[in-house]
Amino acid sequence: MRKNYIYAGLTVSIWATLAAISKILLTDIPNLETLFISGTFAFVFLFLINIKNGSLQEMKRYSLKDYGIMAGLGFLGLFLYSALYNYGLTQLSSQEACILNYLWPIMLVIFSCLILKEKFTLIKGIAMLCSFLGIVILSTGERNIAGGNAVSGMLGCIVSAACYGLFSVLNKKADYNQNITMMIIWLTVALCSAVFGLMTEDWKPVSGIHWLGLMWLGVFIDAVAYLLWALALQGAENTAKIANLAYLTPFLSVVVSAVVLKEQIKLRAVIALVFIVGGILLQSLYDAVRKKHMSH
Repeated sequence: MRKNYIYAGLTVSIWATLAAISKILLTDIPNLETLFISGTFAFVFLFLINIKNGSLQEMKRYSLKDYGIMAGLGFLGLFLYSALYNYGLTQLSSQEACILNYLWPIMLVIFSCLILKEKFTLIKGIAMLCSFLGIVILSTGERNIAGGNAVSGMLGCIVSAACYGLFSVLNKKADYNQNITMMIIWLTVALCSAVFGLMTEDWKPVSGIHWLGLMWLGVFIDAVAYLLWALALQGAENTAKIANLAYLTPFLSVVVSAVVLKEQIKLRAVIALVFIVGGILLQSLYDAVRKKHMSH
């Protein structure tokens, strides 16, 4: 069990750097160029992992339709999600964008009710209300980014969270081998970023220090962290306890952004974060209590 907590702790620590690292890169490199390079790093790393563990042999049992579904999941869940989140980062402070990004678990609940026909309960409604209040609180007060479009930035982050919540539900429903699926997904991200990026952006030469940041995004945040998270959940005796550690990420991310980017931690951002994450934890606690009650 200690090993699972170590995996989960490493994952949360890596994910906490996403907003700050992305924010730094996006000041010099266009959005989709950043996504193309980091997505390519992620695909290559996962391809090598799949060669080592023999997962590539399983690719023969999937049809073209299956790969089309995986590519569709990649377009929705990580291309649109990442592109919109990156846009939000260019318009907001990294702490604001990161907090809004953690609306995705609530989006997951909504889409689970709509698609998987899970029961909508009073607790789920309260959790959604808490998250909505968090958005309202975050949208008030002064903005941290001069010249940034706060409304479009927040909208980008909210739609981004919706894309990832929908992706999580559809990916669960599809139930493919995740090693293969994530590899195809990141290939899709890289290809879509190249196509749309070359049509809409003026790509720039990447300097040495930026390559390190892009490699960190692609290899560690996009590939290693997801694999560690899967290992942490796979071997856990209590999945809920491990999964709840993920909600430390936005709190750590706010601290990382304050240290690395010298962003002032706003009181309203902290209050908004408590409402958004509090709603998610309320839902998780209710599910855990109900499951324990049903087992007895």
